[in-house]
Amino acid sequence: MTLALSWAQVLGWRLRRQFVSGAGGPDAVAIARRLCGVQAQVASSAHLAVAVRRAAPDAGEIDRLLWQDRALVKTWIMRGTLHLVPADTLADYCSALGTLRFWEKGSWQRGHGVTAEEIAAIIEAVPKALGDQPLTREELVDAVVTVTGDDHLREALTSGWGALLKPLSRLGELCYGPPREGRVTFVAPRLWIPGWTALPPFEEAGVRLARSFLGAHGPATPDMFDKWLFGGVVRKSVLKGWFRDLGPELTEVEVDGQTLLALSSDVDDLAAARPSEEVHLLPGFDQYILGAPRDLEPLLPAAVKAKVSRQAGWISPVVIHRGRVAGVWEPRDLSLELFEPVPQELLDSAVERVRGLLG
Repeated sequence: MTLALSWAQVLGWRLRRQFVSGAGGPDAVAIARRLCGVQAQVASSAHLAVAVRRAAPDAGEIDRLLWQDRALVKTWIMRGTLHLVPADTLADYCSALGTLRFWEKGSWQRGHGVTAEEIAAIIEAVPKALGDQPLTREELVDAVVTVTGDDHLREALTSGWGALLKPLSRLGELCYGPPREGRVTFVAPRLWIPGWTALPPFEEAGVRLARSFLGAHGPATPDMFDKWLFGGVVRKSVLKGWFRDLGPELTEVEVDGQTLLALSSDVDDLAAARPSEEVHLLPGFDQYILGAPRDLEPLLPAAVKAKVSRQAGWISPVVIHRGRVAGVWEPRDLSLELFEPVPQELLDSAVERVRGLLG
């Protein structure tokens, strides 16, 4: 008999699994592992996403784990955006995402003003230029121009979003190094990350990522996983292969009549889950929102979607009540815009907690 669940139950379960309820995350690496990464496009949001999930936040923890312990790594990964991921999982992300070689498409090359030969030259040159000593963007560009002898690449490589460096991040050849005097630096993962090995087969890597995704953002469908990881453009044969191989570990459940997949090991926990009455303030770009489809009405009501999922991929800080988005808030002054009634005492407590975390 298929287990029947409500979205209220599932969202309550996700809040607990993602360390939002109870703030039970033991450390930033464990939180990033459970969430399948922490988006770091806005550094302050990434730090707050970890802090709200810890009972005893450590303000210097992320920088220490990134630049001293090297247990976290920062790079362009899911959907081409900056994330923090555990260093020992980066190879899986690179292997899985490397199945979609967007930089080989003529439309992408024309859009960035480069040829296939120039992209190939960059991909060959960057590993020769990068080592375990961090290089600024300018230093890396100079090295690539020296190796290739092609000064035309200078302007493209210094574009604001580093578009021509993103293929290198997916290939596991580049990640962020420690900032130098406020400037970004880059290093080679193979020399920077302790214990780095060659990328695993994409068939194995994708199964591991799908398993981790369902363990935090499930129950879900393969298409939901695709939208989170690739932005909805994975090769369908690759996606089907991953979920076929993961199949023995999966169970179908019905969530308000919709058939979704859950890890069999999570079914009893899901069945016992109860809707959450808690109120939480989550930062912009939080994985609780990013791990779900934007059209998931029980989480993000359609009437307020534009205030949360905004232009240029901007995801607003949100007020969560009963597992769903009940409002947005502004980190600058902690002002709130509520979309529905929220218990005042619980809201005040959530605001004060975040006020303390923001200093």
